Amino acid sequence: MRAHLSLGKSLAGILFAGIAAASCTTAQQPAPKVASLTTKPKNAAQAAQSTKVTFNYTAKDRDCLKRAMYFESEHSDRDGYMAVGTVVMNRLTSGAYPDTICGIVAQEKQFAPGVMTREVEPMAEIELTNAADAILRGERHPGVKDAMFFHTDGLKFPYRNMHYVAIAGGNAFYEKRGRDGELQTPAPLPSYEVAMNYLPGQSVMPAQFATLVPTTVPVPIPMPGPVATLGTEPAVMAPTDAAVPTTEAVIPVAIPTPRPAFNDAVLRGSLAHG
Repeated sequence: MRAHLSLGKSLAGILFAGIAAASCTTAQQPAPKVASLTTKPKNAAQAAQSTKVTFNYTAKDRDCLKRAMYFESEHSDRDGYMAVGTVVMNRLTSGAYPDTICGIVAQEKQFAPGVMTREVEPMAEIELTNAADAILRGERHPGVKDAMFFHTDGLKFPYRNMHYVAIAGGNAFYEKRGRDGELQTPAPLPSYEVAMNYLPGQSVMPAQFATLVPTTVPVPIPMPGPVATLGTEPAVMAPTDAAVPTTEAVIPVAIPTPRPAFNDAVLRGSLAHG
């Protein structure tokens, strides 16, 4: 009987020691890593969006983009619009130019004079607007590539760093590359890495071109007539055969007009290598 009890205690001791050893081994193993559900994208589209660089734009920026596309392509067609629009976006995402579309289009000695003030023909609005919206959605002219420069097609320049990539809308588009083929300017971001975020509630007309006409016109003050003094009879006007109407002097208001544009082709030619 004692032998059986002793054997039972021994087996129980061995079993307890095994359980204790197993529990120690499990505790020493590292816990598996669990991905956070809050940071995991729900789908591929969300994953792609999270890696894009976001640029804000307003209704004013959209108008500036349309103006550059329209006037720089000589009112040509969608192909010309898209080519110029691609250059604007290449400059925006390169980091070497102003950080807004209007800042790029209005930059001095870069785009055609009068691009911010001239009138866009109403008949071009539909096609022009569609092209501008396509640019803002990420579409680009396939031939322009990384070009950030262009000049009127047909002009020739002696600079060896002008690497031509496309002709569209009456313009020749080129990249600046060295002898080794490397870009000499900061490379723009590809369209799939760019997200455009619209900010509503902004004015379309640039502030520097706001009208200068006063909101109120000064009211002319008539000359004073005879005034009665204390203790005297008021003066009596002499009768005339016919009443002569009096005319009040009106101060004219000058309305400023925009400065006339210079010759576009000459200016583009002088700046094409800059």
